[in-house]
Order: sequence, then structure tokens, then C-alpha cells
Amino acid sequence: MGTRKERVEELVLQALSETLHSRWRTESVGITLTGVRLSDDLKNARVFFTVFGGRTQASRAAKFLLSIRSELRRRLGGEVVLKYTPSIEFEYDISIERQERVLSILDEMQEHDNSSSHDAGEASSEDAEGGSEEEEQAAPRRRTQRERDSLKYKRRRFDFRDSQDD
Repeated sequence: MGTRKERVEELVLQALSETLHSRWRTESVGITLTGVRLSDDLKNARVFFTVFGGRTQASRAAKFLLSIRSELRRRLGGEVVLKYTPSIEFEYDISIERQERVLSILDEMQEHDNSSSHDAGEASSEDAEGGSEEEEQAAPRRRTQRERDSLKYKRRRFDFRDSQDD
């Protein structure tokens, strides 16, 4: 089990998420609360959120969350028993965008490695066979099912929450 601060962060996240999605069902449809960072004295909470729809929807969601911040804090105080109910700040979570960017870079690197190793293999076979230029410009190899499953597994395991401290 984690430290007290980590356990309280998890409780706050769970309580805020349940309150948000039960009290404001229609307004919070595309909003996902992804994490909470509490100050060392547990008096301030920074709540990270993502939105389905990108940055334009994120600004609308931020305005909405700011408008209900006091109500959320009041309800949080009723659900999570602490000496002080933390004040709440909301911050758009860019970790999903970072993750997609890193994965696209990794995909490009893998394609580059595959094409360079494929080109090296073709060069040796062309020397033996005298191959044509048409073969060199063939479409890149499609991923196998095993490679796609491996990438899905890596994406699920990749977590950027620890990198938000920068």
C-alpha cells in the first residue's frame, strides 16, 4: 500500500469523479478526471482532466469545471473525511497527447528500422538476382497481428503521470 498522501489522492479522485458524473451527467459526458496531486499539507488539490475532442473542447470543459468548483469541493468534504477539505484547481492533462506523440515517433523509428533492414536484404538479393527498381519502391510491410497486439499492450502499460512534474 502507498503512502497516506497517495491513498488520499486516490480517494479524492474517486470521489470527485463519482460526484461529477452523477450530479452533472450531461455536462460531463466527455470529461475524464485522470489524476490528483495533493500538496504535502493536503490543503490544495490539482485535478488533471482530459476531454474527448481535443483542445477546443478542453477550454469548454475547463470553464465548466471552474464554474462548479465550489460545489465539487463542498461535496468532496462530505464524502472524504479530512481535517481540511482541499481547495481544487483544474489542469488539462497533456499526458495522452505526449503518449500519442511518443508512440508515433516509435512507430516511425520501427518502420525506418524495418525498411533499412529490408533494403539491406534486398540489396544482397539484387546483387545475386539483378532485381528491378520497382521492387525497391514497393509499399512498406504491413504489421502482423502479433506486432499490433504488442503495440496495444505497450500503449496500455505506458503511463505519463510521473512525467507531469516537469
